[in-house]
Amino acid sequence: MKKIAFLAAAAAFAGGMAQAGPIERACLQSDRQAANRALCGCIQQVANVTLDRRDQRMAARFFKDPHQAQVVRQSDNPRHETFWKRYRSFGASAETYCS
Repeated sequence: MKKIAFLAAAAAFAGGMAQAGPIERACLQSDRQAANRALCGCIQQVANVTLDRRDQRMAARFFKDPHQAQVVRQSDNPRHETFWKRYRSFGASAETYCS
């Protein structure tokens, strides 16, 4: 019985690690020297609290193409404007929490 419980707990733990969010994956795949599993995981944790999945997918694109952040920031689209406010809040929170 103990062996089954241990295997179930190990499988749940491994499954949780394998499911990195979009921000964490983009961070780890970026060419930034400071990117590491601990930092990228921390940033993803903050994203999980401050951004919904749609916002996370949009923000993850900024790692690959930083110019897209500028495009969204300067956009006249009202959805981009509200996203940008949430994104700035996320960034400030991530900087505070993950530093």
